[in-house]
Amino acid sequence: MTFGGFEDHKHQRPMADINVTPMVDVMLVLVVIFILTAPLFTHAVRIDLPNAQSAAAPGNAETIILSIDAAGSVFWNGEKMPQQDLPAKMTEIAKKNPQTELHLRADKSTRYEVIAQVMATAQSAGLTRIGFVTEPKPGAPGFSPNR
Repeated sequence: MTFGGFEDHKHQRPMADINVTPMVDVMLVLVVIFILTAPLFTHAVRIDLPNAQSAAAPGNAETIILSIDAAGSVFWNGEKMPQQDLPAKMTEIAKKNPQTELHLRADKSTRYEVIAQVMATAQSAGLTRIGFVTEPKPGAPGFSPNR
């Protein structure tokens, strides 16, 4: 019973065919998985939304300009105000209209600590709409030297 031996002087050539059966099997499994999962990706909840009309949101929100100079002095709509009076004034304004906008104008050399304290005071008082006012750079669109 001989299965092969060392005395075989025939030289076998390398196999030139690629066995594609495992690759085809994997591809068929992937196709089946995609066929089963594809409908799940397009599933949408159908709802019938009601129709309604409403008036435009009121645009009469009060705007307060709060300025802080380089020394840390606070100005409420142009009038100097002690910083310790700020929480009471902001709370009073927030109770009247919580949608009041606070425009914060600070000198570029103002300490950040002062600005952060003013913002924290506004937030604790209930004023959440805060905007930072800046000046455009010279030569930028919208720049007017006559301001």
